[in-house]
Amino acid sequence: MFSHAITRIPGPDYPKGLTTSALPAPDLELALRQHDAYVRCLESLGLTVEVLPAAPGFPDACFVEDSAVVIRETAVITRPGAPSRTGETALIEAALAAHRPLAHIEAPGTLDGGDILQVGKRFFIGVSDRTNEEGARQLAAILAVHGYESSIIKVAAGLHLKSSLNFVGENTMLVTADFAGHPAIEDFRQIVCPEGEEYAANTLLVNSTLIMPLGYPRTKALLKPLGLPMVELDTSEYRKMDGGLTCLSLRLEPVS
Repeated sequence: MFSHAITRIPGPDYPKGLTTSALPAPDLELALRQHDAYVRCLESLGLTVEVLPAAPGFPDACFVEDSAVVIRETAVITRPGAPSRTGETALIEAALAAHRPLAHIEAPGTLDGGDILQVGKRFFIGVSDRTNEEGARQLAAILAVHGYESSIIKVAAGLHLKSSLNFVGENTMLVTADFAGHPAIEDFRQIVCPEGEEYAANTLLVNSTLIMPLGYPRTKALLKPLGLPMVELDTSEYRKMDGGLTCLSLRLEPVS
């Protein structure tokens, strides 16, 4: 159960951020409205949401999840794989230091929080274009000190691991076809997003409620038998920047 979340308002230069998408540039005003709806959704699920101000000069900074990995015992400040995002970690440290002791990923390691999936005491760490093997090993070592197990997985498709793989409760993973049957998740039931709905794999489980992107009815129908409440949010302006529901917040469990 999460009690707190940290988010950041998209800045005026948000449309100039990094993306591999061929979609049109995002509409900033619509992105701001969608961000506000996201914050209100988290609040409705019982979280206290800390909304950090925009960070001009860092157009990707609203994707706060990439800057840290937070467990009950510590907050690990990452070292983002995109050079233009390096300065984002300094912006998040003060907010997290109020809640957790800090640890850090050091050079030559790189690591984006979007490549990290936690399921209880187990972590899945993706090695991608943004997270290298050294960064993955450093994080696994930090987590091991606190009693967590880690599996390191190569990310063959998508920007981050959580573009293609997310835990949706009931011992179930929601995956894209690229991850279906992967040996690292053989202990889990797997729901495969239908062709054309791969973006829906970035569905977020918060306090026994599934928050999923709007507009993916076939995936929603596959998730319905889990029996969990579902909320759909429009993330159109974040999809244009390779972003989604998981990366827009850092979610914290209570420490006691």
